[in-house]
Amino acid sequence: MSILALAAASYALLQSASAEFAAREADHLEACIARIDEDPEEAYEDALAWNFEGNRPGSRQCVALALIALGQEAEGAARLEELANASDGGTLQQRALYLTQAGNAWLVAGAPEAAVVTLTNALKIQPDDPDLLIDRASARLMLEDWERAKADLDAALELSPGHPAAHQLRAEALLNTGELDLALSDVKASLAAEPANIDTLVLRGRVREAIRLSEVRQIPPQPE
Repeated sequence: MSILALAAASYALLQSASAEFAAREADHLEACIARIDEDPEEAYEDALAWNFEGNRPGSRQCVALALIALGQEAEGAARLEELANASDGGTLQQRALYLTQAGNAWLVAGAPEAAVVTLTNALKIQPDDPDLLIDRASARLMLEDWERAKADLDAALELSPGHPAAHQLRAEALLNTGELDLALSDVKASLAAEPANIDTLVLRGRVREAIRLSEVRQIPPQPE
C-alpha cells in the first residue's frame, strides 16, 4: 500500500474514532441532563466526576445546569458564559445555546442586566430567533425598559406571528406605557392561543381595570 493510501486509511480511522467519541459524549450529556430532573445533586456529582476525566465541554455544561437546578443560578450562568467563550465551546449554535441557558439563569437569579447582555450576545449568533427576543424582552420588562421590551416583542411577533408569550409580554409593556386599547388587543391575541393561561387572565383583569379607571377620570364632574 502506498504512503498516500496509508495516510488516507489512517485519516478515515481517526474520523471514525472521533465520531464514536462525539457520540459517547452526546449520550453522556443526555443522560446527565435527564438525571438533573430526577436528582440534581446526583447529577452534579456525576458531572464533576465526568469533568475530572478530561474537563470536556459536555461535562462543564452539565455541571452548570446542575448548579442552576440546585438554586445556584448565578454560578451556573457564569459557567455557561465561560463555556460559550471557551476555545473548545463548539459550534456557533452550541455557543448560542450556552448563552441562551445562561441568560435564562440570570433571569431566574434576578439579574436582568446580566440577562440582557448575555441574550444580546446570543442574538448576535442567532438574530432571527423569536424565543431569544422574548427572553430579552422579559429581562427588559424586569428593568422597566418598556420601549425596548416592546421593540423586541414587535420583532418576535414578526418572526412568529401569534406567539402567545410575545403577545402577553407586549401587553404588559403597553399597560405600563398607558396604551390600554393595544394592551387589551394583545391580551386577547394571547388568550386566543392559550385560553386557560392564568397569568394572561390576571393581566386581562389589570388591563380592564386600568381602562375603567381611565374612563372614570375622563367623566367631567356633574354640576350640583
